Amino acid sequence: MAVETIAPDWEFDRFDDGSQKIHTEVQLKNYSKFLEEYTSQLRGIEEALDDSIGDVWDFTLDPIALKLLPYEQSSLLELIKTDNKVLNKVITVYAALCSEVKKLKYEIYLVSSVVVNIVHQLAALYNSNKGTATIIESSGVHFQTVYEHLGELLVVLLTLDEIMGNHGTLKDHWKMYKRLLKSVHHNPGKFSIPEEKLKPFEKLLLKLEGQMLDGMILQACVEQRFDDPGEGVAVAKNGAFAEEFSFNIRTIFTNVESKIGEPSEIDQRDKYACVCGLFVLHFHIFRSVDKRFYKALLDICKKVPAVTLTANIIWFPDAFLLAKVPAAAKLMDKKSLQSIRAHRDTYLQQRAQALTKDVQSYYVFVTSWMMKMESILSTENKSDKLAEDLNSRCNVFVQVRGILYAYSISTIIKTTMNMYMSMQRPMTKTSVKALCRLVELLKAVEHMFYRRSMVVADSVSHITQQLQSQALNAIGVAKKRVISDKKYSEQRLDVLSSLVLVENALSGPSTKERRLVVSLALCVGTQLKTFKDEELLPLQLVLKKLDLISELSERVKLQCDCSFLYWHRAVFPIYLDDVYDNAVDAARIHYMFSALRDSVPSMLHAKHMESCDQLLESYDKEIMDVFNEHLLDKLCKEIEKDLRLSVHRHLKLDDRNPFKVGMKDLAHFFSLKPIRFFNRFILIKAYVTHYLDKTFYNLTTVALHDWATYSEMRNLATQRYGLTMTEAHLPSQTLEQGLDVLEIMRNIHVFVSRYLYNLNNQIFVEKASNNKHLNTINIRHIANSIRTHGTGIMNTTVNFTYQFLRKKFYIFSQFMYDEHIKSRLIKDIRFFRETKDQSDQKYPFDRAEKFNRGIRKLGITPDGQSYLDQFRQLISQIGNAMGYVRMIRSGGLHCCSSAIRFVPDLEDIVNFEELVKEEGLSEETQKAASVLDSVLEDLTSNSAEGTEYFKMLVAVFAAEFRSAKNMHLRNFYMIVPPLTVNFVEHSISCKEKLNKKNKTGAAFTDDGFAMGVAYILKLLDQYLEFDSLHWFQAVRDKYKKEMNAVVKEQSIQTASQDEKLLQTMNLTQKRLDVYLQEFELLHFSLSSARIFFRADKTAAEETQEEKKDKAGGPLDGSTLPELAPKLPSL
Repeated sequence: MAVETIAPDWEFDRFDDGSQKIHTEVQLKNYSKFLEEYTSQLRGIEEALDDSIGDVWDFTLDPIALKLLPYEQSSLLELIKTDNKVLNKVITVYAALCSEVKKLKYEIYLVSSVVVNIVHQLAALYNSNKGTATIIESSGVHFQTVYEHLGELLVVLLTLDEIMGNHGTLKDHWKMYKRLLKSVHHNPGKFSIPEEKLKPFEKLLLKLEGQMLDGMILQACVEQRFDDPGEGVAVAKNGAFAEEFSFNIRTIFTNVESKIGEPSEIDQRDKYACVCGLFVLHFHIFRSVDKRFYKALLDICKKVPAVTLTANIIWFPDAFLLAKVPAAAKLMDKKSLQSIRAHRDTYLQQRAQALTKDVQSYYVFVTSWMMKMESILSTENKSDKLAEDLNSRCNVFVQVRGILYAYSISTIIKTTMNMYMSMQRPMTKTSVKALCRLVELLKAVEHMFYRRSMVVADSVSHITQQLQSQALNAIGVAKKRVISDKKYSEQRLDVLSSLVLVENALSGPSTKERRLVVSLALCVGTQLKTFKDEELLPLQLVLKKLDLISELSERVKLQCDCSFLYWHRAVFPIYLDDVYDNAVDAARIHYMFSALRDSVPSMLHAKHMESCDQLLESYDKEIMDVFNEHLLDKLCKEIEKDLRLSVHRHLKLDDRNPFKVGMKDLAHFFSLKPIRFFNRFILIKAYVTHYLDKTFYNLTTVALHDWATYSEMRNLATQRYGLTMTEAHLPSQTLEQGLDVLEIMRNIHVFVSRYLYNLNNQIFVEKASNNKHLNTINIRHIANSIRTHGTGIMNTTVNFTYQFLRKKFYIFSQFMYDEHIKSRLIKDIRFFRETKDQSDQKYPFDRAEKFNRGIRKLGITPDGQSYLDQFRQLISQIGNAMGYVRMIRSGGLHCCSSAIRFVPDLEDIVNFEELVKEEGLSEETQKAASVLDSVLEDLTSNSAEGTEYFKMLVAVFAAEFRSAKNMHLRNFYMIVPPLTVNFVEHSISCKEKLNKKNKTGAAFTDDGFAMGVAYILKLLDQYLEFDSLHWFQAVRDKYKKEMNAVVKEQSIQTASQDEKLLQTMNLTQKRLDVYLQEFELLHFSLSSARIFFRADKTAAEETQEEKKDKAGGPLDGSTLPELAPKLPSL
């Protein structure tokens, strides 16, 4: 109906054309493809989790953990159900007490009452009083399991006593607290404590001290009153119970004695401590001692002189037995007791000697076991060989060296380390290294189980079922045997009921409650020879395996727990030194860090600090400090040293022959996966890379000329060690870097006085140096400095130059204002105006020379310089400063052109910001494009023209120089001729010294003078006035006239052949040539320098030109804001 109303034309087209089938197949293919992709993703996640980021995973970080321990949901009353009500009650009581004992390991305040209850329950069952009715026939029944649990409870108290006895800090603090209480007692008002509350508090403290701190916890428990007439239970005088108690102790001891100290030992040491505890309890209840048994207990000390109870707490059985059973100790001879004590040292020496051999043996054993684990667990189960396969897996897990190795290695480490600490004996480095190797093996076993936990979990459930099946078969045979015997008795009924109970318990999951019920029920079920000897032993072995397999993960975790290392942290530095020295197997460090992490869960329960985080942070810091000091920092320095020596091997700094000095391949450290510790991953490769990057960067910034060396070291680090180094991105410098712009700028007054300028080559040369070479500064050096510091340094440099010029012009003004100078100049100006027509408009050379000599008469400095010499030097320094400004501009253009050389066409640069906006890219990209556009625009404008610094420096001083109040400066053009004469004499003197041995004061260039004269003439607008002197033409005429006279004289003297006079004439001609040449050079330099300052135009013409020029506005100093201040009043 719906089809007709919704789609009436559907029925018309409804025929099978195969399209629906094709469409279905396509969808199925798509779905299949999706499943395949999803499966591969899941497999990738599984592989990533399986391999994990490091070789050793932190178990506490598991997102999902698989717990293999089965959980019992039924109560003991539901588990223990047979038709035999009395047996049910007995088994239930003992099972409940044993379960309570397991819980009381963590809650000790009820221990004493539970011990009394267990003793009463056992005494009630084994009652020698004939008047009392028997509960069940107990003649052949031995509840050994109950005694083992009772012994475990006593060991808990014993452990507490040992902890208190070994805790020196707690005792010291307790004494201090008691002293404080005495102070409070003498002056309660001061502490605001009522006196009536002090006495009860002191009694409470005494009680607490007696119970906890005096080492009497176990003593108090075993000495309590066990006989209670009110309940009608006799204990001390119960002979049957005393005999049963003694029998069970001996039975447990017999099982322990045969295996303790042997390679197949698993938990015998713990049971030995239980036996000793039970022996002490037996002595205090019944006040009887079996001397032979007591001696047998002490004889074990020769095999096992000490037992580790927990962490760093070690227990000496001989001392315990002597202290707790003094009556028996009196019966022993002193020599045997002394020999037992002396055996501790012997044992420790033997253990130390055997450690290296043990490590080698266990290394082979554990690696072969790991290979077996991998091979067995990687093969799939075959249905026809399932039982055989499960047996082999069970043996690999437990019997054949699985937990067995873990227990043996753990025992060796704990016993050795704790005995050394307890006996305060020094441990050799060899022993420490061997023990650390054993710690690694122990964690390797644990991580083998963990790594294959999925397969182990699958195998454990099957192995458990197989073992339960084997046990049920054995029970079934015994049950048939009991049923076939038609003789009825209550004892046989108890046996049958117990076997039924065992069958029921084994038919469910292998929980600890069910296994406990099985163990207790078999104590009843094995009487009356229900099992033959050849049947009982295999059954006991199967049940033992069942216990181990059912608690496999817990036992592995317990045996491989290395939290005791917290108290032996002193071995860690030695271990790291060993790892560093043997870098080949550096991967083992993962196992040590895993062992160090084991103490973290215990720290989380710390109560002695405000927060456990403080303890964790302290531990974390301590371990990381040691790790950095003994491995990471040493590794960093060694890698750096190796790179340096390799790069500088041409210097032959060290003998690097590997056959002589050995070879250590540290590259193994860089192939390590990240090490997990607390909340951090330690990546050695990243740490060393960061160190080298930081070191190379810092050292390059200090000495930029070493950039090539560090670049080579970076490349070598990548090739040799596979380190991914970061490029420093620092401006590279050459060895001829010269002085830095910043240094010159800060000390410009020193620079212009110590360096000489060459106008044509744009180079500064040092005047004098203590070294065998002179420093030079050229455009490339300046460009490198600008690239280092940025183009902004240019404007700052010119501002510094301006400040320098202000000071120098002040001195310049003072010199020109001096009466001696001013009067002479005015006199010369008047003379020239009066005689210029007679002298052909030329300033007479003799007049300039006379001025130069006349100034010397005013006085000279100690080093022989006249005032005119000093004035010349002042002008040279001003010229050098202008030359420096010119070099800064050239260097800036050079730097900008180098930076922009990658732009294809400077005339056509695209706008990146517009392109990015058109593409609709992100806001950050638009900002970046905008920055790029501004940088390109800045570089283009700078590279095209640069800033006209000379024009600015002229404009900023010109107005002040040309003002009416500085009229004395107008005489400057007249002092230029004497200055040139002075300069030429000085220049010739300097050049002559180049050929002498003592080159002090030698120089071949000093164009700073020409620059200075040209600059000052421009400032005063006196180019026309100076040109009106026709000075250089006058010099040329003067020397040519003299040279012609000399030539004429030579031709006359040639005829007379007076050789001496001819030599004199030749020397005179050479001298005149040199002087003329120097004047010509000065003239050329001055003409070149004048070009920079536009000497072809007067100040009025320049002003008129600027007004006409519409494109360029008037110079307002906006580009260099600091040039605004005017010259001070001169």
